Amino acid sequence: MEKKYFGTDGIRGRVGCYPITPDFALRLGYAVGKALSSEIENPAVIIGKDTRLSGYLFESSLEAGFSYAGVNVHMAGPMPTPAIAYLTRALRLSSGVVISASHNLYTDNGIKFFTSNGSKFSDDLELEIERLLLDPDMKMANRLGMVSRVEDAKGRYIEFCKSTFPSDINLKGLNLVIDCANGATYQVAPNVFRELGANVIKVCCNPDGTNINYKCGSTYEQNIAGAVLKNKADLGIAFDGDGDRVIFVDNLGNVYNGDKLVYIILKSYIAMGKKIDGIVGTSMTNLALEHVLHRSGFELVRAKIGDRYVLEEMRKRSWIIGGESSGHILCLDKHSTGDGIISALQVLAGLIRLNQSLKDIIDWEDYPQSMVNIKLESQNKCWKDSSQVMVEKAIDELGSEGRVIVRASGTEPLVRVMVEARSKELADMWVKRIAESIAV
Repeated sequence: MEKKYFGTDGIRGRVGCYPITPDFALRLGYAVGKALSSEIENPAVIIGKDTRLSGYLFESSLEAGFSYAGVNVHMAGPMPTPAIAYLTRALRLSSGVVISASHNLYTDNGIKFFTSNGSKFSDDLELEIERLLLDPDMKMANRLGMVSRVEDAKGRYIEFCKSTFPSDINLKGLNLVIDCANGATYQVAPNVFRELGANVIKVCCNPDGTNINYKCGSTYEQNIAGAVLKNKADLGIAFDGDGDRVIFVDNLGNVYNGDKLVYIILKSYIAMGKKIDGIVGTSMTNLALEHVLHRSGFELVRAKIGDRYVLEEMRKRSWIIGGESSGHILCLDKHSTGDGIISALQVLAGLIRLNQSLKDIIDWEDYPQSMVNIKLESQNKCWKDSSQVMVEKAIDELGSEGRVIVRASGTEPLVRVMVEARSKELADMWVKRIAESIAV
């Protein structure tokens, strides 16, 4: 699924940054509507959002823009991003729209678009949208689009999630803590696990418009770990604000990120007889996972950071498992996009199928990673030249037992340095040396 943000702090588009305002959201809805109309007869879209307060404002603006362009609009209300991807397909709509800033705090917001089959907009369509955004003339369509509410959107999505769980097993007897980050999964996730038989203990399922992702969810693992220990639960599952990321916690409070969950899903699929050649990860996927995969005869392909790039590599190879360390996991035999709830169900199915605990299956340790951001005076600073010698020295010394990633931020005058090594001391040492060479 293509994620294209138009955020409060500005975000990359194909040509520049777009701060989000109600006026911009209206024009964006109109531009997307007109662009779709040029390719599709009588287009219709669905709009969903997470729980942040500004979502109501931008929802109304987008709705008006689409309607003015002659596009029919289906309103889903607060729903996870992957739910909108599913409903777009199920209802045979032209496009899905999600108002969310994912794992960010409520002060941010953004708008994401994807096509009827869950893929990104074509380059030509994106360019046409941006051309229309810059055109000051907004002409009302011959026929205004109609707006309607999607009946039982939550129920439809709950049943879809449950359908991805094996029908011959259930979650009876399992005590689960579910942390919904006060976000879009709060009305959905607890019901999915409860209806499959689990005893569900809900935490952070009371959104007030401002508490989304605040000290909770998949980006704040202390919360779910503490809740598991407090309630003496078997497992904890935490999602992010828009529901496409997930992490697990075992009964001892140990945290399992996306790298480890992808490995569990792989083991489960193999046990069920599925043919798997490899997994797609990113440049941030831990080297330990790459080594354990290679020892088992599987390949790890690294894509650029971002779910769109992971998805592209998976489709290129017709692979079905991929994901990021953050917990954004794709199971393309289940859904067209990353889905925290569905990924969690595949992990639980694996634990049951393999009759093992998380700790038993993950019998390897991550390589320590050390990361730092170096602020530049300007985007044009020749940091590559100044750091090249030190980067080459680090790569030469670490060999196959480490990795070095040095890359520029796409939105800020920053250089991000990550070193992965067999010891934390070694990783810290090389990060410091490379950072000092950049700062000179």
